[in-house]
Amino acid sequence: MRHLELSSLSGGLSIASLGGKRTSSRRGYDRSRQDKTMSLELPIPIAAYVAANARLDIDGMLAPFAADAVLRDNGATFRGHAELRHLFEDEVVAVKAIFTPDTMRHEGGQVVVEGPAHGDFKGCPIRFTYRFTLEDDAIRALEITA
Repeated sequence: MRHLELSSLSGGLSIASLGGKRTSSRRGYDRSRQDKTMSLELPIPIAAYVAANARLDIDGMLAPFAADAVLRDNGATFRGHAELRHLFEDEVVAVKAIFTPDTMRHEGGQVVVEGPAHGDFKGCPIRFTYRFTLEDDAIRALEITA
C-alpha cells in the first residue's frame, strides 16, 4: 500500500509523498512558539482526506472515498457520496471542523487514526478516533468516535 507522510508544525500542515514531492500544504503557524514536528505515514487515501479537511475542501474530502462508502458518526450512518457531501457541508465545513491526527496504528484490518478536531463547535477541541477501512486505494468505510 502506498503511503504519504503527514507533518504538522504547530498548526501548519504539510503532506508529502515518501518520494519527497509535496502534494499539499497549509502554513501560517506561529513561529514565535517552539515548532513541534509530528510525522505520520498515512495511507494515501487517508492523507488526501486529512489534507482536504484542513482546507475545508468538500470535493477533496469526498475524492478518496469509494462511491458506495459508509461513514458512521455520532450514531448516524451515511452511505455514498451524496450523503457524505451533506454531512461534510453541515457538520464539517459549517463549523470549520479540522481534524489533526497525531497517532496512527493498524488494528483488525483497519487504520486507526486519532487526534483533536478544532473549529467553531461546542467543546472544541475534541479528541476523535477515526477507524478507516481501505480497499483498492479508497476509503471503503469510516467510523468516527469521540
